[in-house]
Amino acid sequence: MANSPQSKKRARQNEARFAVNKARRSRIRTFLRKVEEAIASGDKNAAADALRAAQPELMRGVTKGVFHKNTASRKMSRLAARVKALG
Repeated sequence: MANSPQSKKRARQNEARFAVNKARRSRIRTFLRKVEEAIASGDKNAAADALRAAQPELMRGVTKGVFHKNTASRKMSRLAARVKALG
């Protein structure tokens, strides 16, 4: 348990940060899920639109420190390849 004033403050800050990051992660996953659903339905136009909407959200997660840059790039690359493979 935190005892010093500084450690108590850090604990409060960590809780606030955790809540913000959790919301961001959830929002990004929602965008990614929409892309997955569009791919599963086989609609290339809808998948491409969903991918275009998801890309800035994913990269914003990188700048905010929610995801590592390479993780986001890998996800984008794999999704783009799957959208492209739709015929």
